[in-house]
Amino acid sequence: MRKIYKIALVVAILVLVIILSRFIYIEVYKNIQEDKVTNYLIKEMGYDKGELASVEGVYGFKMPEFFTIVIFENEPYVKYTYFAHNEVSQFDYEIIDRQYIRVTKNELKNLDPNGLIE
Repeated sequence: MRKIYKIALVVAILVLVIILSRFIYIEVYKNIQEDKVTNYLIKEMGYDKGELASVEGVYGFKMPEFFTIVIFENEPYVKYTYFAHNEVSQFDYEIIDRQYIRVTKNELKNLDPNGLIE
């Protein structure tokens, strides 16, 4: 009987490691995406770190799985979505404060000319 308990324990530990490794992978990859986007904004686009209110890596269940949401200090009412898979590009934006819902694309201060927003 002791041998069965040892085998069950080993199997349980392996299953736990497999499950935990997925969560660790997600957190690490979100951090990698955040760093890529932050470096792109600072080094290539010329922003200061203080101009970035937040940079948050996100895991989504749809394609693409990973993306990054950026909110700038000068536009706290807009969430910009960036993809950082091969190269970093701004993909979308969303007005998150209903007070600014009438802001047009031409009025956005942080729209990336190299991005994919049309």
